[in-house]
Amino acid sequence: MSGSKNVKSDSTPKFNHDVNFKNSYEQQLSGFYTHLQPTPLKGARLLYHSEALANELELDASWFSAPKSTVWAGESLLPGMMPLAQVYSGHQFGVWAGQLGDGRGILLGEQQLSDGRSMDWHLKGAGLTPYSRMGDGRAVLRSVVREFLASEALHHLGIPTSRALTIVTSEHPVYREQPERGAMLLRVAESHVRFGHFEHFYYRQQPEQVKQLADYVIARHWPHLVGEQERYLLWFTDVVMRTARLIAQWQTVGFAHGVMNTDNMSILGITMDYGPFGFLDDYVPGYICNHSDHQGRYAFDNQPAVALWNLHRLGQALSGLMSVAQLQLALDAYEPELMAVYGQQMRAKLGLFASDSQDNDVLTGLLSLMIKEGRDYTRTFRLLSEVEMHSAHSPLRDDFIDRAGFDSWFSRYRTRLQQEPVDDAQRQLAMKAVNPKYILRNYLAQLAIDHAEKDDILPLQRLHQALQQPFADQPEFDSLADLPPDWGKHLEISCSS
Repeated sequence: MSGSKNVKSDSTPKFNHDVNFKNSYEQQLSGFYTHLQPTPLKGARLLYHSEALANELELDASWFSAPKSTVWAGESLLPGMMPLAQVYSGHQFGVWAGQLGDGRGILLGEQQLSDGRSMDWHLKGAGLTPYSRMGDGRAVLRSVVREFLASEALHHLGIPTSRALTIVTSEHPVYREQPERGAMLLRVAESHVRFGHFEHFYYRQQPEQVKQLADYVIARHWPHLVGEQERYLLWFTDVVMRTARLIAQWQTVGFAHGVMNTDNMSILGITMDYGPFGFLDDYVPGYICNHSDHQGRYAFDNQPAVALWNLHRLGQALSGLMSVAQLQLALDAYEPELMAVYGQQMRAKLGLFASDSQDNDVLTGLLSLMIKEGRDYTRTFRLLSEVEMHSAHSPLRDDFIDRAGFDSWFSRYRTRLQQEPVDDAQRQLAMKAVNPKYILRNYLAQLAIDHAEKDDILPLQRLHQALQQPFADQPEFDSLADLPPDWGKHLEISCSS
């Protein structure tokens, strides 16, 4: 494959300590991938990296100070790496799309951490693969910066996600709507196996491969189920519940993924494959963040239903391992788990510690006011965190034009708060721990991109720092909590990354 002659494992820089890699996917799943070397970019160089993630991955700081970041740029391999491109299929926008696969990403290997965990190293934008279809196998700097920031933002919000370690920029032109800088992203996750992996072999009528893959992921990520007679049912049920919890967390922070195709759904229930995502500014339940989503299939308020639809497609692919009754039993766990987690988290956002029959009315009353006036989702809940139960004054009141409507709701809300066995200080502290002050607004990401394309990483660095403590009051970053300018609410984001 093109580019392989440029990659030399013996050119690896000498780092302060060894990093151990294994390749269980490569060794145990022959026929599920193509061996492939990354194709380097012209004039590649490291632009930015996450120091916090580097520490978690036990990487010495010297890894990021070398004159030429050969590993991050796909120019060399570390000992033990066996790079490959995975094959999978999937449903895209509800339509069976057939064979897909890693069209621009390469799995370099699985790092073994000292605590026993294993983390995939996946290089995105690494060049053409047999699965690139009509693509060029590349990523552009704007999409790499967006994925870096989004995965870091969700992680620090406590939402399961792949992580981003490095951003490499280059002088290599990549053509989208216009020429852009080619870039690479090194991301890590415990697994990159997707719903679409199972669909691929199911639709190719290869049930043994479906079973082989299921046994592999169970052994690697659910080892306690190995040997269980009902292991496939127990495993699939957990996949369903993990997915339900993930979607509930997306909904509570106002995150829209934008491209919930089955090939973008993680078997581990983590967020992955960031593209035209968006966090809510104004609370618009039907918010469509993907400019290419003309039917609104992946609108914010449709995400719970789409995730269940995707789980049904996964269940169909697993139908050779379980009975119809078992598949349905697992799928039936989705809605109760989703509603339980969503209810618990929204109750926490409202500062309600106990459950009461009127809680749903309190929540829907507030959301209705927010819809009516287009109130900012994140700001509204953050200001709500400053409410005092015995005071009719609220800093939130000034955000609403319909003062009478707000006052009516607020009176009911304070009455509900007075039933709680905590004082204002305890409740405010708890609410600020779940209602972020800083989120990755599209306009903030765009400003960071604009500067990064001019080799100025200060806005990127500053935004990244703020997002690592999204719930804390950080006076030095107060401007990053401001409401977006009007132009920032109308940015068009598509899949053309």
